Amino acid sequence: MVVAEVVKRAMLAGLGAQEKAKEFVDELVKAGELSKSEAATTIKEWTSKAEQGTKDMDVKFKDAVTGVLEKLNIPTRDDIEKLEKKVQSLSARLRKLEGGGEPEA
Repeated sequence: MVVAEVVKRAMLAGLGAQEKAKEFVDELVKAGELSKSEAATTIKEWTSKAEQGTKDMDVKFKDAVTGVLEKLNIPTRDDIEKLEKKVQSLSARLRKLEGGGEPEA
């Protein structure tokens, strides 16, 4: 299973859990166990916690992927951009040393 598929499933599961929680709170309101304002507060709290959990999971996921890439010695986009700038700089210096000719297309 691809990593993106795992993330997608986790997000869908989270959305499903939020919907189930809302249904549960609605049932409590219907049964008179919670007032509408208490229900709104509860849903807001749960949503906030779920969003924070998603953010935390995202950070952990990114850290895990970064760790794997480092272990595999795969260059990051930043590494590649730095190398591109260095090559451009060296190419410009070489052109200058060779007589200042116009760069080739």
